[in-house]
Amino acid sequence: METRHAARIRMALTGTTASVALVWIWWILDPSAPASPLVPGIATLVLAANIPLTVARPDVKRALVAAIQRFALNPMIRLMFRIGFVPFGYALLETTGRRTGRTHVVPVGNGLEGDVFWIIAEHGYRAGYVNNLIAQPKVRLKFRRGLRFEWHEGLAEVLPEADALQRQRTISRRHPLRILNAIVVRTLGTDLLVIRVALSERV
Repeated sequence: METRHAARIRMALTGTTASVALVWIWWILDPSAPASPLVPGIATLVLAANIPLTVARPDVKRALVAAIQRFALNPMIRLMFRIGFVPFGYALLETTGRRTGRTHVVPVGNGLEGDVFWIIAEHGYRAGYVNNLIAQPKVRLKFRRGLRFEWHEGLAEVLPEADALQRQRTISRRHPLRILNAIVVRTLGTDLLVIRVALSERV
């Protein structure tokens, strides 16, 4: 079985390589992009630094990513859900706080497959929502079915032995927006963890 260290290296390499490729594809294809390769070059250097940071100091990276998500990305995605303009690649997960008992809503990648919803937690057991659903497995998920957003109840289960990268490939197959989300998760993540949510009725 692949060690945690080896999995972290593989995740950082694949995510960073794909992110760098997207940066250069954007620069080549976008007519409004700057003529000089300075901008994609700098982005490449920043992304390349992600690999040693992920391997050597995952705690520092996790703190940086968590701050960006908490104060910038997550509020923006929640706002998009409220106004009804959300990419197909995202969903909302509602958990119950293990200490406060209050509900918490966080954006996650859309991993819907039939009556099962898969989540790849990018920071593993260090993510607050993961510890919440361990304490209280009953969760709710809001995602798009057709053109409508619906809340669904479900029962969450953490699968620590599952191959997170393989699960990502499975749920992203034939879904371009999920592929983009998988690249983001691999680039920003530190310890990927698979969560399986068995869905019940719509609420």
